[in-house]
Amino acid sequence: MTKKKIQKTEKTHAGFVAILGAPNAGKSTLLNRLVGEKVSIVSPKAQTTRIRTLGIMTENGVQIGFIDTPGLFSPRRRLDRAMIQAAWNSLEDADAVVLIVDASAKNPLETVEPIVEEFKKRKLSAFLALNKIYAMPPSRLLPQAKALDETGVFTDVFMISALTGDGVDDLKAALEKKMPESPFFYGEDQVSDLPSEILASEMTREQLYFQLQQELPYAAAVIPQSLEEKRDGSVIIRQVIVVARESHKPIVLGKGGARIKTIGEKARAALAKLFDRKVHLFLEVKVDEKWQDNPGFYSTFGLDFGKK
Repeated sequence: MTKKKIQKTEKTHAGFVAILGAPNAGKSTLLNRLVGEKVSIVSPKAQTTRIRTLGIMTENGVQIGFIDTPGLFSPRRRLDRAMIQAAWNSLEDADAVVLIVDASAKNPLETVEPIVEEFKKRKLSAFLALNKIYAMPPSRLLPQAKALDETGVFTDVFMISALTGDGVDDLKAALEKKMPESPFFYGEDQVSDLPSEILASEMTREQLYFQLQQELPYAAAVIPQSLEEKRDGSVIIRQVIVVARESHKPIVLGKGGARIKTIGEKARAALAKLFDRKVHLFLEVKVDEKWQDNPGFYSTFGLDFGKK
């Protein structure tokens, strides 16, 4: 995926920033805000991000690969463990780390405590981004910032709103200063390293969550089948929505196929905007009770199948 060219400067800096946090802290929203393009899906549903997503920002002679990771939580299933492993693995290539905390959560300090302890164990330092500050009075926000700063893990503290952009420019400027002198790793017009097929399936999964919200359990996936460019410039995309139980299938389809039609229309509109061309989207719904134990799913999305 690409965007307009950025004018070159003589000396360049480039590196990677891992964005970590608990589920629903706002990691994907922050990534999209930093990149200036939608490259990671968002939804009110917890643990929406399943795969490592790289968003690429190039400006002012600096290129940063922002790594959006699955939310850090206590894993129970194979997929959970693969997601958590992907999140921690993202630190291996990172020149800087941002821990984003939902300041409006009921017990934000309690939620982030295990993550901070893991940072200490790994001898890591990070930038702290207290998010959703618009929902918090200073009387609650400042004590949170003080308590987290006193852990000794954070080099800098930023109060931001990933949704509105408040404070994000200050965070971005600080991260740019951390990037080492280096040639760019990606083209200046590139904003993501995800294959188009995977990016398209993620956009459809976003609509699946938005349209069904709490009706559909977490155990659903959108598997890419094909992406074909036509001579007229349009794209034909075929995907399969996989659910874990037969009873889930009518939820996705809806009465008379109305629900799947709406999901398709919304996803098609998002994909047309993403690819800047006409999109023909074909969706099929299948039942596979053991899709979370299928090694092919993990390899398709770059996750480690690991041990059960």
